[in-house]
Amino acid sequence: MDQLQLVAEWFANPAHWAGDRGIPIRVLEHLNFSATALAIAFAIGFPLGVTLGFFNRGQALVVGLVNAVRALPTLGLLTIFVILSGIGLLPVLLSLIIIAVPPILVATFEGVRGVDRSITDAAQAMGMSRQRTAYLVQVPISAPLIIVGIRNSAIQVVSTATIAAFVGIGGLGRFVFDGLASRDFGQLAGGAVLVAILALAVELILTLIQRAVTPGNHNLLKTNPVSIETPNQKVLIP
Repeated sequence: MDQLQLVAEWFANPAHWAGDRGIPIRVLEHLNFSATALAIAFAIGFPLGVTLGFFNRGQALVVGLVNAVRALPTLGLLTIFVILSGIGLLPVLLSLIIIAVPPILVATFEGVRGVDRSITDAAQAMGMSRQRTAYLVQVPISAPLIIVGIRNSAIQVVSTATIAAFVGIGGLGRFVFDGLASRDFGQLAGGAVLVAILALAVELILTLIQRAVTPGNHNLLKTNPVSIETPNQKVLIP
C-alpha cells in the first residue's frame, strides 16, 4: 500500500480523533509542554537580555552560552535530568527550557544594545531611570527583533517537545514513538506531520505579530506613538 495512503487512512480514522489518546488531546498536551517551557525561558532570557544589552556587557557570556547549548544533544540532556530527578514532566521541561533560552536572550541582548545611544541618553536626560529607559524606550524599539527570538525559540521548542514521549509523557511525540515501536508507518508519519503543522502554525502566528509591531510599510495593524512619561514631561516616540 502506498505510504501516503497509509497516512491518509490514519488521519481519516475517527478513532484517532476521540478519547484521551486522540489527536486533539495530544495536540493540547504538546502545546501545554511547549507553552510552559517557552514562558519560563522568556522569564529567564528576557530580563537577562535587557540588562546585559542596556549595559552592553556580557557578550562573551551570551555567545558562549549559545554555543554551549548548540553542542548539547537534547536527548542526552533529557537522560541526565531523568537520572537526577526521575521520570516525569520536570526533566522534559528542563530540557526544553535550556534550548529555548538562548534565542530569546540573544535577540533581546542584540535588540536592546543596538538602540541608538542618543535616544537613551535623551530619555535619561529627561529624568528617566535606567530601568525605565531600558523597558520603556529600548524594549519597544527593539520589539520586532525580540519577537524574532521568541519565534525561533517557539519553533525549536514545539519541534523538540516530541521527546516528552521518550519518558512516557504524552504529546504528539506519542504517535511517533508508538508508531515506531509497532512499525505502524501511518501513525509514525501522522505524528510527524502534526508536529510540522503545529510548528508552522506557531511560526505563522508569531510572524504576523512581528510584522504587526514592525514600523514601516509591512504593518498589519495601525500603531500609535509610544508615550513615555518622565518626571518633567510626556514624550511621544513615533
